[in-house]
Amino acid sequence: MRPLLIFTKQQALSCLFPVLVFSLLGISHLFTVIIPRYDFMLIGCISIQIILFCLKIETKDEVLVICIFHLLGLFMELFKVHFGSWTYPEHAVTKIFRVPLYSGFMYASVASYMCQAWRRLKLQLYHWPKHWVARIIGALIYLNFFSNHFIPDVRYFIGLLILYFFRKSVVEFHLENKAYRMPVILSFLLIGFFIWLAENIATRLGAWKYAYQHKIWAIVDCQKISSWAFLVIVSFIIISELKVLKEKTGK
Repeated sequence: MRPLLIFTKQQALSCLFPVLVFSLLGISHLFTVIIPRYDFMLIGCISIQIILFCLKIETKDEVLVICIFHLLGLFMELFKVHFGSWTYPEHAVTKIFRVPLYSGFMYASVASYMCQAWRRLKLQLYHWPKHWVARIIGALIYLNFFSNHFIPDVRYFIGLLILYFFRKSVVEFHLENKAYRMPVILSFLLIGFFIWLAENIATRLGAWKYAYQHKIWAIVDCQKISSWAFLVIVSFIIISELKVLKEKTGK
């Protein structure tokens, strides 16, 4: 029971940034007379990031990773909104091509969680695929988010590659100096599932809307679980490769 409680505590601490972002979403409607919600969210997210860094809850390296994910996420948002995958229907000053700038923080919050969990639980990877294999798979996943608007979705083919190359991969985490292990594929699915749950909350709070949610809110399509799991894999690969690069350069 004690290891479970410690694990839950560390997970909760790792989720600090996402929880604060969702809290902002929950209260953002209270300030619409003063400032549009999306503008309020951008100011709030930037403020949270600065505070977490100043309090040394997040490190310089973690902030860098979060910024990278913000840019990758914002680029994807611009593309997806352009093709009508979802919309941000409310007015805002800080909108470019119908996408509010705060939206990148949704992806950044995933990166924040993973960086925090990596450090707090002292994660170690075993039987990880060769670096060039992991990088190619990560690139294929990210590109497929865009290419599926022009050619057939190849996520299931990529999924087979993941099952093959990551079949032996294990993530080891530590609680009170005791090591526990979990297959990385299982961790991908679990994190993807919980992000999908969070997405349901986010759309309910009006963070964004899918086409089938405009008239009345509905549960997000379960297929999105696989989309989030793929995003988690990309995140995992980017963070692990950045850590390898840092070890090689000694910076």
